[in-house]
Amino acid sequence: MGRKRELHVNKRTGLLETKPHDYRLHDVPEAELYRGIFDFDEVPKTIFNDLVVPRHMPEHIFITDTTFRDGQQSTAPFSVEQICELYRLLGKLGGKKGIIRQSEFFLYSEKDRQAVRKCRETGQKFPEITSWIRANPQDFKLVKEMEIKETGILVSCSDYHIFKKMNMTRAQAMDKYLAVVKEALSEGIVPRCHFEDITRADFYGFVVPFARELMALGRESGVPVKIRACDTLGLGVTYPGTALPRSVQGIVYGLTCYAEVPSEQLEWHGHNDFYKVVANAATAWLYGCAGVNCSLLGIGERTGNCPTEAMCIEYAQLRGDTDGMHLDAVTEIAEYFEKEIGYVIPPMTPFTGRAFNATRAGIHADGMLKNPEIYNIFDTEKILHRKPNVSISNTSGLSGIAYWLNDYYELTGDDVIDKADPLVAAVKAQVDREYAAGRNTVMGDDELDSMVRLADKRRHKLLGLGASK
Repeated sequence: MGRKRELHVNKRTGLLETKPHDYRLHDVPEAELYRGIFDFDEVPKTIFNDLVVPRHMPEHIFITDTTFRDGQQSTAPFSVEQICELYRLLGKLGGKKGIIRQSEFFLYSEKDRQAVRKCRETGQKFPEITSWIRANPQDFKLVKEMEIKETGILVSCSDYHIFKKMNMTRAQAMDKYLAVVKEALSEGIVPRCHFEDITRADFYGFVVPFARELMALGRESGVPVKIRACDTLGLGVTYPGTALPRSVQGIVYGLTCYAEVPSEQLEWHGHNDFYKVVANAATAWLYGCAGVNCSLLGIGERTGNCPTEAMCIEYAQLRGDTDGMHLDAVTEIAEYFEKEIGYVIPPMTPFTGRAFNATRAGIHADGMLKNPEIYNIFDTEKILHRKPNVSISNTSGLSGIAYWLNDYYELTGDDVIDKADPLVAAVKAQVDREYAAGRNTVMGDDELDSMVRLADKRRHKLLGLGASK
């Protein structure tokens, strides 16, 4: 006979539900690979079951950062000095309230450990330094030696990993994972279990039973066990009524409701393989996941992680408040990556690319001349310390050139040049000749400055004097 189910009112939703949820491990003899969805010879399929779960954004949401762990795996290794500066900038961006709450580090090399020590010496409260290890005793020794208070532990949860990579059964994998978690708890270290490949896992046959075991261990020990739901291949989808294992809201709801994982102990970690990384992270917040894990500029495996700076902006949109974040640090971070690290940010990248608030179209430039609110997403100069600009090409027209003149020479008030000014027409004539001759790249500032001088030496001198004030 089954266990007696009791009725109770869910305090979050106010709905009458049954309890307990009796999800037990399905220790299947063969791997469940969901071939109907993930046929390797075809694009993955999005399946619908029309089940809709309630939104429930936690009272406190936050960001955690993996720039120095998952992010660094995709770039040239950072130096200790670079890690320390980026760590400082993360603290500035997240503000005194610690919206960027934690940052995780590797511990394997002496350089990794030196970076941890140097970042500790800054005395920053946020982001808190955590680590990441594989689920084995040798890695755990590094955590103890470095006196890390919280560590991520890799606990792959799909049968793709359990059967095909680890050559284990589900029961064997769970036993292996639980042994390392118990060791962490015995030392008073907070274990953060990274449920790798959750969007291809048997949710009710492995994910929920395993999560329930972890929550029971946390209650017994008095040390909270955290879970990071890892969308390792970016397969998560957010459409209403999508089915597991790909449904982001379904995963979050299932973990908080059926596995009884407190929102503050749950994080989402996504990748951008299908262009959904920001939407997936925001959806995780909306449906009950307190933390989203990101990396600066979205660097990371393959298509990358969720960009930290994107979720800072998303936080402000969802909360209606920056809560003390210093969003101008986004520009400092972008400049540091390009000038000091040598990382090339694609120009169209939102918030950080050189062209994210630039326009080339004349009709857009005309709008910007009249009022920057028309074609700028927000006051980027005030919020990000990035003035909107115009890139001059064959489509910029008189308005584009007029905007460039006012911006480049820092003209204000009565000095502002109108698109009807003869100087604008003279410069445009030179630009048109360039493109008529076969040019196919945008004009550089130095080239345009030379064109102004050729068009009117006297005014060029006056404009230069004005810009130097």
